[in-house]
Amino acid sequence: MAEIIAVTNQKGGVGKTTTAVNLAAQLATTKRKVLLVDLDPQGNATSSLGIDKAQLPATLYDVLIGSTGLDKIVLPCNVKNLFVLPSNANLAGAEIDLVNVPERESRLAKLLQQVRVDVVIIDCPPALGLLTINALVAANKVLIPVQSEYFALEGLGQLLNTIQLVRQHLNPHLEILGVVLTMFNKRTVLAEQVYNEVQQHFGEKVFKTVIPRNVRLAEAPSFGKTIFEHDKWSRGARAYKHLAEEVVKRVSL
Repeated sequence: MAEIIAVTNQKGGVGKTTTAVNLAAQLATTKRKVLLVDLDPQGNATSSLGIDKAQLPATLYDVLIGSTGLDKIVLPCNVKNLFVLPSNANLAGAEIDLVNVPERESRLAKLLQQVRVDVVIIDCPPALGLLTINALVAANKVLIPVQSEYFALEGLGQLLNTIQLVRQHLNPHLEILGVVLTMFNKRTVLAEQVYNEVQQHFGEKVFKTVIPRNVRLAEAPSFGKTIFEHDKWSRGARAYKHLAEEVVKRVSL
């Protein structure tokens, strides 16, 4: 049974896709078979791996609505042992197309029962709509990236409430794997304040690793590469390697 981790935060621009892509890539280098699910209609995880999302004959949208099979869209990546379920803007239509479908919240969960991998990482959209609910129903763990800036905790209460509701009604096995601070600038007082505030709320759920603000990390997606392909010696690459090590210990992979 694969470990399924949903990477989610309904706020945009918090490093969610960067975390999903690079965590998946690093886990794949440890000889684990990893599937990255791009559940965001923006398709940024897809393009971050060098895949032209505009040229895809079929995507996750087509699988969710039942017009094609999962095996038809799974793509290998440049990183050994890493595979992706790609997406593009078509996925936005799934919110409407699945409205009247029975058990619409469980579509992704049923699809992922077909895969034979060690780890599934789901990159969720920055919203608490039907797609994110599908991710939370499919997952057994949730990883929450939080930007180290003012208003960092704004809206997290709503996310935690959604997680609790999903746990009560749809997926009793769902639990929070942890909270990771992203875009961390240790030279600012604000970053330390945010870190302390997050620790007050989440305690031991906060990862020791923080993801720094890093130019090489920010530019890697524009080359269609993970940070490890782009600059494996950068601070960003080292941070995601350490985060992956913490994740492995927490989920006993």
